[in-house]
Amino acid sequence: MKLHDLRPAEGSTKKRKRVGRGTGSGKGKTSTRGTKGQNSRTGGGVRLTFEGGQLPLVKRLPKLRGFNNRFKVEYVAINLDTLERIFDTDGAVSPETLAGFGLGDVNDPIVILGRGEISKPLTIKAHRVSESARAKIEAAGGSIEILSWTVNKRMPRS
Repeated sequence: MKLHDLRPAEGSTKKRKRVGRGTGSGKGKTSTRGTKGQNSRTGGGVRLTFEGGQLPLVKRLPKLRGFNNRFKVEYVAINLDTLERIFDTDGAVSPETLAGFGLGDVNDPIVILGRGEISKPLTIKAHRVSESARAKIEAAGGSIEILSWTVNKRMPRS
């Protein structure tokens, strides 16, 4: 095969439509635009968002309200019934071990919530613990360590 043998695949290319090249071409005179009207003129046609004179969607919608709080902390919520199911007796619960089970990322802040019961004395390291969860963990003989969390951490430049 040589360079001059290369051809596009059959049906992948079309001939360009040459309009306005005389009546014999079949696309002369009005050049496929029809007769008269806004769309037959140079620069004619309506904008992309035009809805035929109806009040456009962008005007019908309410104005943008509120703002996005860049200091909002979105916690990964872990319930006690989940901890009961996945951890053995005397297990250590930390963001690293939870990430190992596919529950959030190592860098995500963790909150322990009180749904379900716990019977194992777990050592829990989390960024937040609800009051009901704290009571159940301590009743089961476990301990809680609250980790610090910096909001809107900046990554060091490399």
